[in-house]
This record gives sequence, structure tokens and C-alpha cells, in this order.
Amino acid sequence: MMLLQLLCIMSLCLAMTVAVPTQEKRVHHHSDLSDHVHDDTHGYQYDHEAFLGKEEAKTFDQLTPEESKERLGKIVDRIDTDSDGYVSHGELYQWIKHRQRRYIEENVNKHWKEYDQDKDDQVSWEEYKNTTYGYYLDEEFDDVDDKASYKAMLTRDERRFKSADGNGDGKATKEEFTAFLHPEEFDHMKRVVVAETIEDIDKNGDGLINLEEYIGDMFTPEKGESEPDWVQTERKHFSEFRDVNKDGTLDASEVAQWILPGEVDHVDNEAKHLIHETDLDKDEKITKKEILANWNMFVGSQATNYGEDLTKRHDEL
Repeated sequence: MMLLQLLCIMSLCLAMTVAVPTQEKRVHHHSDLSDHVHDDTHGYQYDHEAFLGKEEAKTFDQLTPEESKERLGKIVDRIDTDSDGYVSHGELYQWIKHRQRRYIEENVNKHWKEYDQDKDDQVSWEEYKNTTYGYYLDEEFDDVDDKASYKAMLTRDERRFKSADGNGDGKATKEEFTAFLHPEEFDHMKRVVVAETIEDIDKNGDGLINLEEYIGDMFTPEKGESEPDWVQTERKHFSEFRDVNKDGTLDASEVAQWILPGEVDHVDNEAKHLIHETDLDKDEKITKKEILANWNMFVGSQATNYGEDLTKRHDEL
């Protein structure tokens, strides 16, 4: 069953290779914290979704102001992990990061019981391997058409697992297993993300990506078909921007710059913004009292939601 799920993922990736330009498919962007515009003069929906997560923000919009403030007070106690009575930038940063990664954590939790077969609250490499490949391991992949591909998948999974397994004990905690399933979210897994990208695109096995391999990953012309303009643009991007040392190929460091670009840290910016707007005594940390005095920036309610709707209608008029 698990291998069938893996096959579906592979098929999806193959379809993306044909239909989606590389710059969309390969590059791992930091997503913004909300789909709303960050403009406090027109409401705090962006801040609410950043602080709570999109689904939880909707829940608060159904509460009375008193209920929202009460729940916010309980959240502040959770954010203040060292219980010193203050919410520091670091604590607020970790809270927002946690809320934004919630969809990933929910995905991991959904499959955790399937993999943790001996219920020791860890997933060993053997458990993962047997759950995902079990039947096919017994047959040495003799029943599958592309035997080499499945063996390569197993080898790749093992390398990724070892990279995620911080203490090298062959077992993954939930955090380590999250790094295994979602390596693009963890700094220490970036080398694996780069290596896997090169392996996907590098057809001649030299450990580098040349121009034709780069283009071939995103576009395969039909017989007699000419290249569209966007492919021509990508050829220029390869030569002018991607190939930094101008040797005609992309090595691991150049691939890293391409697929893992340095970007704005939205979580850091939001933590600084909330503290700046709430920190009345300007000591660069905020108390529960300060947060509750500015509660409607952090969470919504029926009242704030109604007010923002009125503002929106007024602007539309």
C-alpha cells in the first residue's frame, strides 16, 4: 500500500516535469504567512493568520471579544516557554513558525502510527523500509517493471533518513521524521535536497547539470515543435544567472543558489512587527498585559471581523 502511494507521488512528479516550468517546480520558496495584504490600516487579518494559522484564525472570528481575549491569554502562557512573564522575539518566532508548519506536522502525525510499528514513539529505518517497500523487498523488486528505479528510490530514502537521524541511532524522533519527509523545511537537510535535485536532472551521471539537462527537465518538444519563448528565457537565465562560474554546468553550490534562494524571513518580520506595535515600554519584549491591551492585532472576534467587513465595503464604495 505504501509503495502504491509512492508510485502516485512519482507519477505526479513526472506529470509536473512535462507541464510546469522548472523555476516553479524546483525552487523552494518561503511562503508568505497569509494571503491577505499586510496593511494594518485596513485590518489585522494578515497578523491573525500569521499568529494563529489560517484555520484557527477563522475559529477566532466566530468568538465574542471576551472569549477571544480569554483564549489569547492561554496562548500567551504557552508561548512564554521559560515562564519569566515576558514573550521574547525568540519565543514569538518559534510560536509563529510552529503555527505555519502545522500542516506539515498534521501530515506527519497522520502517518506516524503506520510507520511506528512497535509503538516506541520512534520510527526506525527498518520500520520505514518494511512499511514502504516490504513486499517488494522479499521479491528483490522482481515484480516491478522498472527495478532499477525502485532500488534507487530505496537508496535515496536511506540516505535521506540517515541525514535526518541526528544522533545516528537508526531511529527517528517525530522531529527527525518530519525532516525526513519534508527536508526543504530544515537547514541541515539542504545538502540532501540539492543532491536529489541533481540526481533527478543529471542524465549523463557526471554529478553536474548542463544546459540541455536543465532545459530537458522542464520541456520536451513534440516532433517539429519549436521552443516557446519562456524556454528561450530559461536558456538565458542558465547562462547569465544560474551558471555563476561560467563553466557551462551547474555544480552543487550553484544548484543550491538556484533552488534554495535566500529570501525574506516572513516569520522573523512578523515577530518583530507584533513586538514593535505592542511593546509599550520599548524593552523589546512583551508582557501578557501588553498583548491583551492590543489583543485585536493578534486575534480576531465577531466584533473585529464585522468591523473589517464594514471597512472593506466602505472602500469598495
